[in-house]
Amino acid sequence: MNKPLGVITRGTTNPNRLRRVDRFIAALPVLRQEKQPIVVDLGFGASPITAVELLARLEKVNPQTHVVGVEIDRERVERGLAIATESLHFTHGGFEVPIPPELPNQVTVIRAFNVLRQYDEDQVLPAWQKMQSRLTVEGKLIEGTCDEIGRISSWITLDRVRPLTFTISMRLAELDSPSKVAERLPKALIHHNVPGEKIHQFLVDLDRAWQSNAGLGTFSAAQRWLAACNQLKSAGWPITLDRKRVRLGELSVEYSAVDPTN
Repeated sequence: MNKPLGVITRGTTNPNRLRRVDRFIAALPVLRQEKQPIVVDLGFGASPITAVELLARLEKVNPQTHVVGVEIDRERVERGLAIATESLHFTHGGFEVPIPPELPNQVTVIRAFNVLRQYDEDQVLPAWQKMQSRLTVEGKLIEGTCDEIGRISSWITLDRVRPLTFTISMRLAELDSPSKVAERLPKALIHHNVPGEKIHQFLVDLDRAWQSNAGLGTFSAAQRWLAACNQLKSAGWPITLDRKRVRLGELSVEYSAVDPTN
């Protein structure tokens, strides 16, 4: 048997920590389009709770969804197997994304959260490529990070070929500056948050838009956030303006606009 690709992570896990990215995944069209979606929770950590929560959220969208928790630490896999069901599976592995033999081999969605932040930046692209190769034609890889209680989160969405979007999702109540997300950027971006880099300029402009619409906070933080997003779009940033997503504290921009390699 080949050795799993990757290293054991710290395994920090808190209940409901990944609720923001889970909501994003639940809204992906591919989840409804595929008859039996296979969704992977890669590096689920010391507790299988994030895989359990992911399945509970996605089953509401497509009852035929299967979630597979993948971990490089065998003890963590054993904890997961103790609660496995017909639609919740656990297996030993890494970025090669092994799937139990009773399921279709290609994967609809891979959620890799708080995993690559513990790697070096030059290891990101090979890990992406390995995971991308496991996706169905319309499949998506969601790779990102969040704080310990899930109030600040960001991720990159990729298809089989390339990164598509960069998304920020934050609790808007009492938010001082959106650039607070800087401490939770994906590994591909976090070291590029310096003057002269695109991700830095994006966060600078986002802070300015947030501050210039402070008056709307009287009505609601969501109204202020929506106005800030509209201002960024008017300034030329290629933002996806889905009002429902924006009101959740989300903001997605084309990855090419922040890509440090382009």
